[in-house]
Amino acid sequence: MSPSRDSCDSIGCSMKRPARHILPLLFAAGLFAGCAAQPSRVQTVAALETAIANPARPAADRARDVWRHPRQTLLFFGLRQDQRVAEISPGAGGWYTQILAPVLRDHGHLIAAVPPVVPGNAYSERGAKAFSDLLASDPARFDRVEVVEYTPGATAAFAAPGSLDLVLTFRNVHNWMGRGQAEAAFADFYRALKPGGVLGVVEHRGNELVPQDPKAGSGYVNQAYAVRLIEAAGFRLVGVSEVNANPRDTKDYPRGVWTLPPVYTEGDKDRAKYTAIGESDRFTLKFIKPRR
Repeated sequence: MSPSRDSCDSIGCSMKRPARHILPLLFAAGLFAGCAAQPSRVQTVAALETAIANPARPAADRARDVWRHPRQTLLFFGLRQDQRVAEISPGAGGWYTQILAPVLRDHGHLIAAVPPVVPGNAYSERGAKAFSDLLASDPARFDRVEVVEYTPGATAAFAAPGSLDLVLTFRNVHNWMGRGQAEAAFADFYRALKPGGVLGVVEHRGNELVPQDPKAGSGYVNQAYAVRLIEAAGFRLVGVSEVNANPRDTKDYPRGVWTLPPVYTEGDKDRAKYTAIGESDRFTLKFIKPRR
């Protein structure tokens, strides 16, 4: 285990000490250097704020910060610069990838676990190309992102068992439910995480008074249902944040959650109404893989 800052600070040295102290001094110097090289929380916060403020992020992405709260969300999940992190199904535009990649680039590692391209499917092909083009567009931010194809329960693991500190998924649970893949997905995440590793989940939050549709056709997932589903894979819920809550979201729209911005599936119909509501109400849940 890396020495704590206190252990580094407690090691003193003097050039006038006798020769029998040379080896301990060299050892102490190594410990001090190791501590100095380990990113602190302050450094992680600074790197995160720099990534969020980067003018290279598209204006449309930055405009969504007010709804997605990337700084508070990632710090709630315990993001550190020296972690091995997987982002599951990052999306064509890499909204969170654009923040995570530069934060982790020098001290950690980011895996983008992307769905395989479906040949002949224009939507799939466009999405894969857009994400690939994004990574190629700015090597200073993205050159160390590892891209791995991943389908829950159907492809090879996206990471070696017990190798990750943090797995993140943003608004994907309803998709896996719709395809019957949710149980397999959370089992895969459990295997990939180290004991004590964290799973961070953000999802459109459903109305607990409405029974959960097992296929989540509206895009909404009841929080209690999600907790039961994820804990069934072996995880333990350790934190709940309301940072991405939106009490204006009534969750009863003609075309599900996609009626709201930024999708606006109803087009111009009642657009002002949906703009005033804003993006969906979302739960933000932190789970750990227990240390056995």
